[in-house]
Amino acid sequence: MSEATEQQRSSFTGILPKQSAAVYRELTAGKVVLRELWNVHTAEREDNPLYNLVFNHLSHFTELYAHLGYELHFSEAGGFFYIRETSEDETDEHDENALKIQVALLLIGRYFARTGRDLMYLGRPDAGLKDDDLAAMAADDEYNDILRTARFDKGWGETMEFLVRRNFAFRSGAERYFLSSAGMSFLNQLVTTYSEDS
Repeated sequence: MSEATEQQRSSFTGILPKQSAAVYRELTAGKVVLRELWNVHTAEREDNPLYNLVFNHLSHFTELYAHLGYELHFSEAGGFFYIRETSEDETDEHDENALKIQVALLLIGRYFARTGRDLMYLGRPDAGLKDDDLAAMAADDEYNDILRTARFDKGWGETMEFLVRRNFAFRSGAERYFLSSAGMSFLNQLVTTYSEDS
């Protein structure tokens, strides 16, 4: 057996196909793989075993996704992994999802700043967005117009669920949400970019 074949075989050691498939489903569904997840039952953050798997076998997953036409990226600031297609023509769905995430996070950040609160509270489970915040944003015609332009036709409920499904936000109550480390990282990047452009 050649050395290259042996190395390839050894890169799969310790990784169950079921685990690898779970990581693949998360990433190709447009989600990020976070370091910590929110457990709604215990109302606490907990380590994400999929994140640990990717982190501990980074060279394996980097090479695997390269063979599948993706680049595996790591955000150190937010503590999460995500993928991008390596082809020149990224799908329209990818571009639309990225735009929707940016629009939602910008509007949330803008609303929070306008109400005189520090953006860091958006990432705290004991703070975040409450039902009265969502109601106030839903009553704002400008926000609603922007949401419809981004194809959020059903308002803030749909918007928040979109962010939750992609691990950019967590639900911490019936009508209460807070941003994940990925959501906070993207929001901070957007704020920095906006500040530099202004």
